[in-house]
Amino acid sequence: MIDEYKTIKDQVGEGLYTEKRSKFLAFAHHVTSVEEVKEIVAGYRKKYYDARHCCYAYMLGPERNEFRANDDGEPSSTAGKPILGQINKAELTDILIVVIRYFGGVKLGTSGLIVAYREAAIEALAHCEEEIRQVEEIVTYDFTYPMMNDVMRIVKEMNPRIVDQVFDNTCSIKLSIRKSEAEQLRTRLKKLSFEVSPSEFLVYIFFSLNKSELFLF
Repeated sequence: MIDEYKTIKDQVGEGLYTEKRSKFLAFAHHVTSVEEVKEIVAGYRKKYYDARHCCYAYMLGPERNEFRANDDGEPSSTAGKPILGQINKAELTDILIVVIRYFGGVKLGTSGLIVAYREAAIEALAHCEEEIRQVEEIVTYDFTYPMMNDVMRIVKEMNPRIVDQVFDNTCSIKLSIRKSEAEQLRTRLKKLSFEVSPSEFLVYIFFSLNKSELFLF
């Protein structure tokens, strides 16, 4: 089970590579969706409208199974693929690398283009800060008020992130926890439902009636 992955922080990594008067401007972004990729690429196309090519590659998801490489008019597999190759080499995901090319008047040939786009991507990645992120899963649990102490004891022991909580006659808590620990958390919380003592149940009835009386008055 994959419950952690390597990506880059939100700060954009920038790189520059030059070859025979051609300039390759590279930008590495943290992204989480194809929509975000499209928006960023469209922004670069607009900003560098006078550039010859706007090539890119991205990888998405903890499983690293959603990706694409785009040559934007360069010979097939000479731009997007070398960029994607550096993403794979670094084992990164949730990342987009865009490389803008300003043509310098001298053709680089297939091998020259592959080297240029590869080196530009390397430069951008060199100015990024990598980090390990966890794959989290949401666990929601409904319980009665007298169970509060037991629930919070489990929360303290397993240390999930509290996303939302409601404390009333019927309480609810929404937790986010590392994927590999989610089932254990569910099991421990579910077990509490079968451990409510008669005294705790009476306390709950009294609490509910008391709140009703207060509500009526």
